[in-house]
Amino acid sequence: MSLPDQHSGPPPWPKTIVIQQRSFLWLAGVLFVLLLMSGLMNLVLLAVVSTDGTSPAAPRQVYVSGDRSSDERIAILNIEGTISPPFTDRWIRTIRAVAEDDTVKGVVLRIDSPGGLVADSHQIYHELNRLREKSSIPIYVSMARIAASGGYYVAMGAGPQGRIFAEPTTWTGSIGVIMPRYNAANLAGKIGVEADPLVTGKFKDTLSPLRDMTAEERELWQEILNDSFIRFKEVILSGRANLNEEKLDALATGQVFTSQQAKFNGLVDAIGFQDDVTAALAKELGLEDPQIVRYEHPSSLMDLLTGSVKAQSPAAPWDQLLGPQTPQALYYCGSPGIGLLP
Repeated sequence: MSLPDQHSGPPPWPKTIVIQQRSFLWLAGVLFVLLLMSGLMNLVLLAVVSTDGTSPAAPRQVYVSGDRSSDERIAILNIEGTISPPFTDRWIRTIRAVAEDDTVKGVVLRIDSPGGLVADSHQIYHELNRLREKSSIPIYVSMARIAASGGYYVAMGAGPQGRIFAEPTTWTGSIGVIMPRYNAANLAGKIGVEADPLVTGKFKDTLSPLRDMTAEERELWQEILNDSFIRFKEVILSGRANLNEEKLDALATGQVFTSQQAKFNGLVDAIGFQDDVTAALAKELGLEDPQIVRYEHPSSLMDLLTGSVKAQSPAAPWDQLLGPQTPQALYYCGSPGIGLLP
């Protein structure tokens, strides 16, 4: 009788090595992913801190065109993107820097914005009024792609003497106020979620997305929106001498106007590009070849991560979650999405 071949079949030890190698590779992969996530979270936290609007860094002048040796300057102020923190603080610091510069003889306010927060729009408008009234610096407006709602609101900072230019393809107007609210009551009912907050008053959870709004609550918030709407119209009437209350009421429906429609209705004065605005302002000031400058702020970490300071305002994760439940009155063109504003 022959003995069994003890070398037949695969030996058992290679299986053990393969299993150990696979386990090690799986563990190394998990550790690498965790390390990568930790690094990204640190970057996000640094970015939030670096864009909190508290940086004292002053904007710097950047040459655009004209006579470099001239000590008579026209400054271009850019209002771009959604009007909200932290960019509101940057724009205000820029306006104040212009007010302190004796070489600046006039300002071209370049607007490319669909609007944003009510309070922020008024803060910028207020600073522009101070610049124009206390420093006696004339302001002309150059509207780019869109200058609607809050974008049009800040344009009124040019005052009744300032001229407003829109490009041939500009959209403007959208005069009105919106408060985003999402009603998920039906969805909550289907999945068995019920709103049961602990409150100290009947209006404390009035914007809860998990239940329908009562008629009394809707009336309350409508009065608040009306207050902002009335202020919007008052700002326009003080900035547009050619409009009266009757004409403005016909325009203040939230409608967006083309540049041609806006000119016909008296919302803008002329159609032209930024160079046309600069030339018109220089002519009014009696300047033959002024130096044209604009202002820049040092790029923050979030600017580098998003690729542009014109991106919408970054919000921390908890802001994204709480955003839909936080009351936000907006001078905004369109229907803001969840988490659009902080």
